[in-house]
Amino acid sequence: MLSFLGNVIWFLFGGVFMALGWFLAGCLMAISIIGLPWARSAFVIAKFALVPFGRTLIRRDILTGEKDMGTSGFGFIGNVLWFVFAGWWLCLGHVLSALACCITIIGIPWGWQHLKIAAISLAPIGMAVVTIEEAENLHRKIG
Repeated sequence: MLSFLGNVIWFLFGGVFMALGWFLAGCLMAISIIGLPWARSAFVIAKFALVPFGRTLIRRDILTGEKDMGTSGFGFIGNVLWFVFAGWWLCLGHVLSALACCITIIGIPWGWQHLKIAAISLAPIGMAVVTIEEAENLHRKIG
């Protein structure tokens, strides 16, 4: 119930704008065939940025137990290119949104969520969105 309430407040007080920023980045990347791997990651994070409470991001290779294109060396190169072309301005948007949220004590949880997404915005390729429960179960299983 708290996750739902947090997501409603997040949506009403600006979370939708950062999700739209992620969606726009994904659309811009999808315009060219070369940008499609980045577009996929941007759309995954856009969905996460729309309703982040109760969910988290983990690396896909940890989730599936197998390496794929996004979690290999190609993913690293993709993340470097992402940072240059889109990551830094999405990160800046989340940091500025976090500062605006943290002006009041009540806004600190939403500011903290912006900071977590800001960190992901620097290198989103190879990440998957899972519920908090799924992440906890996976961590228990791994060790």
